[in-house]
Amino acid sequence: MTEETPGFDEQQPDVPSGATSDDAEPKAASSEEEAAPAGDTGQDVALVAQLDQARTALNERTGDLQRLQAEFQNYRRRVERDRIAVKEIAIANLLTELLPVLDDIGRAREHGELVGGFKSVAESLESTAAKMGLQQFGKEGEPFDPTIHEALMHSYAPDVTETTCVAILQPGYRIGERTIRPARVAVAEPQPGAQTVKADESADADDKESGGPDEG
Repeated sequence: MTEETPGFDEQQPDVPSGATSDDAEPKAASSEEEAAPAGDTGQDVALVAQLDQARTALNERTGDLQRLQAEFQNYRRRVERDRIAVKEIAIANLLTELLPVLDDIGRAREHGELVGGFKSVAESLESTAAKMGLQQFGKEGEPFDPTIHEALMHSYAPDVTETTCVAILQPGYRIGERTIRPARVAVAEPQPGAQTVKADESADADDKESGGPDEG
């Protein structure tokens, strides 16, 4: 009887028939490579989400910047408009205080008293006021306009067809479109019944030109 050497059987890994143990290693590697794309996909999703958040934040900041820029432009326009208005008011107040002096210069000119050094000073003052935008208005013979004229005297005249300024007692002054003092005038209206008389005379003249009324 043959003696067997005591020991234990070494467990060998199960290897499919027709395959060696070296063939099992590539399979393990391939399984690791298949698991890798799943991790990359998760990272891509996270990056896309971060990019969307960054774009949203950028759009919000851009909108805020545009609103601030529009508000600043509106503020600049308001400041410029207020600055111009304050300047115009200051000039108007100054020139309003000078109107009595200009009236005195006008009366001196009408009476022939504007001579010598006084004439030079007066003309310089008038020139400076004109450069600051002061304009004089009011002429005899122009139709009466209650928005720019102030009637101090009233009469009737046969030679006017509407309420007319027949005398300028004090000239009016304006700055641009703003009237700082209306022209103070004497006005004349047509004589009562003058329009009827003129209409009758016009009708008679038309009859004469046409040969007179038809006789029965």
